[in-house]
Amino acid sequence: MSEDPQEKEQPIRVKMKVGNIEFEIEGTIDQCNEAIGKFLSTVTDKLKETQLIAEREAPPARAETCKAIIQRLWRENWFAEPRGLGEVHSEMARLGYHYDRTAVAHALVDLVKDNVLTREGRPRRYRYAQKRPPSR
Repeated sequence: MSEDPQEKEQPIRVKMKVGNIEFEIEGTIDQCNEAIGKFLSTVTDKLKETQLIAEREAPPARAETCKAIIQRLWRENWFAEPRGLGEVHSEMARLGYHYDRTAVAHALVDLVKDNVLTREGRPRRYRYAQKRPPSR
């Protein structure tokens, strides 16, 4: 399949949209190919720069387990007075950690088993307090 040289020299018009950038190029096939290649290269470089800047400005991701957050509260002596499940759940939400209440309840039970917290009261009304103070 051979290309007709006259076809290659006929002007064409190309409209493109990349993200929110729209452009139109008119010229021969070779001219359009070259211009599109340069344009896409420039856009790609700018996007990389923008993403690097955004990554630097973004706050670090917080990936803490429910148990680790409760342990942090314990280290801060928040459990110096007995707290109910609802209080623990609300305090975690206030700090920006939104775990399901059942996850919080399971983490509290784990910390009771680890002898970090103690549990007082009866089922569905348990209060959790520090069993031992955090070591400094």
